[in-house]
Amino acid sequence: MSDLRILLLADTHGTVDGRIVQLARECDWVIHAGDIGRAAVLTALEPRQGRVIAVRGNNDSIAKWPEHEASSLETLPFSAELSLPGGTLVVVHGDRAGGAAGRHARLRHHHPTARAVVYGHSHRLVCDQTASPWILNPGAAGRSRTYGGPSCLVLYAAEAAWRVEIFRFAPQHPGK
Repeated sequence: MSDLRILLLADTHGTVDGRIVQLARECDWVIHAGDIGRAAVLTALEPRQGRVIAVRGNNDSIAKWPEHEASSLETLPFSAELSLPGGTLVVVHGDRAGGAAGRHARLRHHHPTARAVVYGHSHRLVCDQTASPWILNPGAAGRSRTYGGPSCLVLYAAEAAWRVEIFRFAPQHPGK
C-alpha cells in the first residue's frame, strides 16, 4: 500500500462545508467519524481513490435522517479499524467512550494497538499526540457548533511516519 492522504471529518449533521468538500477531492480517502445527518453528505465527498469510510454517531438514527435515506444507516458500523501504511487507524464516534473527562485515556485503553484513534461527538477540534495511540477529533465539519468555524484534519499515513495537518475555516453565513 502506498502513502495515503486521508481527510478526517465528523459532526456534519446533514451539511458539510463546501471548503471541506473541495479538500476531500485532494485526498485519497475520506473518513467520517459520525453524526453524518444524511446520506447526501457522504455522496458529496469525492476523494481521488473514491473510498469514503463512515461510522454511525449517536444522531445517526432513523428518526433523525430523512426518511428516504434512512435505509443507508443499516450499512454504517459503529466503529471501524483500518490498516494503513505504518499502522492501524480506529474510527469511532466517541459517544460510547464516556464523558469528556478521561475520554482520551479510555480510548487509548480500549485501542492500545492502534497508531491513532479518530472520534467526533464533542464538535471540538483536538489533535492529542502526547501519547500512543494519538487521539484525533476533527471538530465539526458542518454548520452546527463549530466553535470557531468548520474544521477537519488531514492524516498523511506513510510506512515510515504519520503526520496530521489541521484545517479550520472561517464561519460562513447561511447561503454562502
